Amino acid sequence: MLPPLLSQLQDRLQHTFSDASLLQRAITHRSFSADHNERLEFLGDSVLNLAVSSLLYRRLADQPEGDLSRVRANLVRQESLHGLALRLKLPEVLRLGEGESKSGGKQRPSILADALEAVIGAVYLDAGYAPAEALVHRLFEGMDVNPQMQAAAKDPKTALQEWLQGRKMKLPVYRVVGTVGAAHSQTFDVECTIPELGLTERGTGGSRRAGEQAAAAALLAALKKAKKQA
Repeated sequence: MLPPLLSQLQDRLQHTFSDASLLQRAITHRSFSADHNERLEFLGDSVLNLAVSSLLYRRLADQPEGDLSRVRANLVRQESLHGLALRLKLPEVLRLGEGESKSGGKQRPSILADALEAVIGAVYLDAGYAPAEALVHRLFEGMDVNPQMQAAAKDPKTALQEWLQGRKMKLPVYRVVGTVGAAHSQTFDVECTIPELGLTERGTGGSRRAGEQAAAAALLAALKKAKKQA
């Protein structure tokens, strides 16, 4: 039997879990428990990208690949996911350690965006791709998706992705190479690699996502420097 707030979240998701423990794990931050949501977040990130791609393929049927990639990057960036997480009222149900909770973790965009991806991953594990895709499409159905969507204030990951796609290169590979600190205040050391160029840079942040952004920023800086020296 799910607690009332989780049962209400289930209603908002329009998905009834066969395995309720997946939903519990999806809203559990690493500061709260060893059974946390990071693996589900990893899975949900991939499901989200595929589901948004299929949505755009249908909605923007006449647009070229470059425009589709730009719009997708806009939709799956942290700011967009944070807004969707607030709409689902995820702060009400997030399980955080005491220190993380006191420092405002329930409103932190990176934590909420990660939790949303974890929820999508949980739906995928619980029922397969079709229900997870349907959830993603429902989340974005009220959004005005068009090829003129602004890519202003691009985060480093989005900017790097667009730079590579504009040159027909594969997406960068991100890897957590280490973590430091207690569970509620860990620092993630992340490596970002562009295999085709043989370039690798590292960055650190208070979450996996923040570490990836820092690594992407470092790689963008390296590309800019290389261009000046060319």
